[in-house]
Amino acid sequence: MKFIKLDLLTLLISLFLFASCENTSTIGLEVDPNSAVQGDLVDSITINSRTLLDDVTETSQALRHPLGYLKDPLFGTTEASIAMVVNLPVNAYNFGSIPLLDSAVLVLNYGGEFYGDSTATYSIDVHQLDDNISLNGSFPSNKAYTHSSTVLGSKTGKIYPTTKYKVTDIVVGKADTLRTVTPQLRIPINKTFIEENIISINAENLKFNENFVRYLRGFKVQLNKTNSTGNGGLMFFDFAGTNSSLVLYYKKQNNATTGAIDTVSVSFPITTASNPIASTIKHDYTGTAVATQLANPNTQYSTTFLQPLAGLRNKITFPYLSKFSTNVGKIAINKAELVIDLSSGSDGIPYGAAPRLSLYRNDIAERRQNLPDNNTGTQTSSGDPRAFGATVFGGYFNTVTKQYVFVVTAYIQDLLDGKLTDYGTFLAPIPSTVSEFSVFPSISTGARSVVGSFKKTPAAGDNVMKLNIYYTKIK
Repeated sequence: MKFIKLDLLTLLISLFLFASCENTSTIGLEVDPNSAVQGDLVDSITINSRTLLDDVTETSQALRHPLGYLKDPLFGTTEASIAMVVNLPVNAYNFGSIPLLDSAVLVLNYGGEFYGDSTATYSIDVHQLDDNISLNGSFPSNKAYTHSSTVLGSKTGKIYPTTKYKVTDIVVGKADTLRTVTPQLRIPINKTFIEENIISINAENLKFNENFVRYLRGFKVQLNKTNSTGNGGLMFFDFAGTNSSLVLYYKKQNNATTGAIDTVSVSFPITTASNPIASTIKHDYTGTAVATQLANPNTQYSTTFLQPLAGLRNKITFPYLSKFSTNVGKIAINKAELVIDLSSGSDGIPYGAAPRLSLYRNDIAERRQNLPDNNTGTQTSSGDPRAFGATVFGGYFNTVTKQYVFVVTAYIQDLLDGKLTDYGTFLAPIPSTVSEFSVFPSISTGARSVVGSFKKTPAAGDNVMKLNIYYTKIK
């Protein structure tokens, strides 16, 4: 009897666990009417959607900074350049006795993101900045940074943003060795410029980093469109770490052995941990459907456009949600999902769809806020207890169904109950990693999307945007 009771208890526990488990393969997919979600379904609530210019955004502390020039048949052109500050390796750096420069290389560490044609030829130029940008208080995405017309260095060829690199590691007093480094772009810099502006400068300018930055000012890195080929692309660089720098290779006299010469290398860091890095981003929609939609903001089109890099977002509203509430009476929403179809044919190689979208709302002051379903709180706010985090909230691109799906149960319930007012709900592309979800424009990804709009009676195969609401009437 003891063993029979134990077996029965085990069986009951197993059945309970089986019934409570969620099939993770269905997360992010459109609701299946045969699934466990109970209640009446309505999927015909009108959604208005409009393509809007996104706001200018701060660029100095981005996880990745864009560089390149991209021609997109649907979105026009995008151009991105980088202004960067070069820092001292240490205060009062000393080049030693009679330094003789061998070479100088600007090393830019790839950030693991690339969007566009990887087979094209890219030509990248380096100039000296006219001003010390470290004195600026902000670094908006539309700000241009002036520079000298002299090209200090250039690199033309294919790019390899995911391929590790081997460099010669100089070891004083020992044989040089080969070292594998992170994927990086290496641009040779003019020796005369380095000799005159770094190695031979007054010791006072090498005493403190502030002095050095004020003297050197920094570099502007941009794409040379004339010497590049194809439709181009956007590469992204990581300045949050320590792998980007200006590296100098030079010879100096050995202090211990008279007449002996040492070959040494030194890295002048380029990192947001020391000084700002700024991006300038330009979009040109001339002659595209985007320009037509922006010029006609009151017209509902069958598709709308989403673009990162402070480009385009989508404003959606639910104009008849209150009418639905009046008609059906008091309800409890079991589940609500916003389902967004990608427009067919808009993601042809190399113009892949955005891997993820953000969804957020405006408050009465037009400040961006997380939806309740994604409001997990901050250090100063407890958040919403109904939020399950960004992963459950959704917005990831499903490559099989060609859809984005958001769980918006709490948000729609609050709109119906009058706890929140619909001041506008917004869509925009963001990077795919969970930690990079943000309601603000992202400059760390280049992928864009064209999405469908609401249709009252869609035909089979139509790409649409719709709101699925499963609800139970409260008596």
